[in-house]
Amino acid sequence: MTRSVLAMLDVRPAYTAMMAERYDLHRLDQVADKSAFFDEMGSKITAVVTSARFGLPAEVMDRLPNLEVITSFGVGYDLIDLDACQARGIRVSITPDVLTDDVADTAIMLMHATLRQLVHGDDWARSGKWAENGPMAMTRSVRGKKLGIVGLGRIGKEIALRAAPSGVEIGYFGRSRKAVDYAFFESLIELADWADILMLSCPGGDATKGIIDAQVLSALGSNGFLINVARGSVVDEPALIAALQRKVIAGAGLDVFYNEPKIDPAFAGLDNVILYPHAASGTVETRDAMGQLVVDNLNAWDDRGELITPIV
Repeated sequence: MTRSVLAMLDVRPAYTAMMAERYDLHRLDQVADKSAFFDEMGSKITAVVTSARFGLPAEVMDRLPNLEVITSFGVGYDLIDLDACQARGIRVSITPDVLTDDVADTAIMLMHATLRQLVHGDDWARSGKWAENGPMAMTRSVRGKKLGIVGLGRIGKEIALRAAPSGVEIGYFGRSRKAVDYAFFESLIELADWADILMLSCPGGDATKGIIDAQVLSALGSNGFLINVARGSVVDEPALIAALQRKVIAGAGLDVFYNEPKIDPAFAGLDNVILYPHAASGTVETRDAMGQLVVDNLNAWDDRGELITPIV
């Protein structure tokens, strides 16, 4: 019997097409009457395809009594209730490793672009301000700075490897000490106080919600910079906006936001922040690899009841 699969989104057209060819695939984002759909199909759905952005809302999971597996496009899983999945015996997979390099590259890009004011410089040259007003104001060098990484997992370690050639001193804070030569800090406040650049690459979820608050930003200080390629939920966003407005910190480079894509309009009025639309993994090569891994996980479950990259 062909497995019935519910997709919360089109992960990528080619890979959605692969799944549609093999499975009885239903796109929830294209269903007009969702209540009627669940009444008819809820008990038949045994697999869900989702993403880090969409997760699986509890009200949807509750309508799928025979759900066996969730395959997610991305590494974030804070919008999937893993405790509920474990209680029901639902397996969950994500797409780790394949996006690590591009996210780490983006973190380094944001770090240099923020300190060297790349976007402002582009405008200075493009708008004619250079010709009219002379050289733009001087920027800050990355070399010689102290880089504090919050979360030294797969991505955090790759960020550190890429940052070292820029001449930074590296320290980190996380749930546990790692077998690395970088300095480990027992508290986030201590790391922020030490660092010139605070780099966020930790998971989202309740455990890290709002950990970058006014106190941490104050410790980072008026010469400090915040770079976030983790999750928007990690940062107390009103506190960050206030810190940028009042020059409590020098600047920020952000790939992720609390209410994306409808980000706080206050960010647009700030000249000391670089905004990137949650596109750290947004290359053709990486998104294709992520799409293929979603398909491969689903097929592995269908073929032999196993997942290639499980988290539950």
